Amino acid sequence: MSNLNRETVLSVHHWTDTLFSFTTTRDPGFRFQNGQFAMIGLEVEGRPLLRAYSLVSPNFEDKLEFLSIKVKDGPLTSRLQHLAVGDNIIVGRKATGTLLLDNLTPGRNLYLLGTGTGLAPFMSIVRDHESYEKFEKVILVHGCRKAGELAYADRILTEFPQDEFFGEHISRQLLYYPTVTREPFRNRGRIPELLESGKLAADIGIPQIDPRRDRVMLCGSPAFLASLRAFLEIIGMEEGSQSEAGQFVVEKAFVER
Repeated sequence: MSNLNRETVLSVHHWTDTLFSFTTTRDPGFRFQNGQFAMIGLEVEGRPLLRAYSLVSPNFEDKLEFLSIKVKDGPLTSRLQHLAVGDNIIVGRKATGTLLLDNLTPGRNLYLLGTGTGLAPFMSIVRDHESYEKFEKVILVHGCRKAGELAYADRILTEFPQDEFFGEHISRQLLYYPTVTREPFRNRGRIPELLESGKLAADIGIPQIDPRRDRVMLCGSPAFLASLRAFLEIIGMEEGSQSEAGQFVVEKAFVER
């Protein structure tokens, strides 16, 4: 397994009975860009069992952090959910992914739209100085079924604005909009409908999304991605990639098991 690093689990946090996160050591040689994902997993019967996981931690931290669902019969998550401090996981030595600022053309506002664990890559992007140098506002929208699944909400609202390095940017430029679909909450509704109807823009006090001036990153379930990609293309946005920057980008490596 020469292309894999072995890392040690430093902490584990269970958000709900279906959602948890964990941190690990970071090999000094492991490099990544904010927004990317890595292949991570466990050694099972002498062979690596790997899945793609976006990096929650920004690239300047000396530890790695991941956000995961729990699936009872999932080949990997059924095992990962039992991680404890001191356990080992394996991490691919090369990170990749399309959710990079360089894959977007210049614009006014940056929308980061994610459902469930699709929040993960955006946690690093909102702690990247370049996000605030390239865009006037960064709009982080996280959709879940229930409020308890809004992982990291407290950190985003209270801890991040106080950070000595990026807190000032976050206080002035980050707009955080959590929304749920299956219980009472201050924001209700699915992200595609909130965006299309203009309610999202009205609630946070900015103009409706403009394909000429705004840029979008998407990460979440396949249905969510399909719905929003269709909407963005209808209003005239073009998808970007590693080879050519566009007005929106999509992360297709979504962990379901």
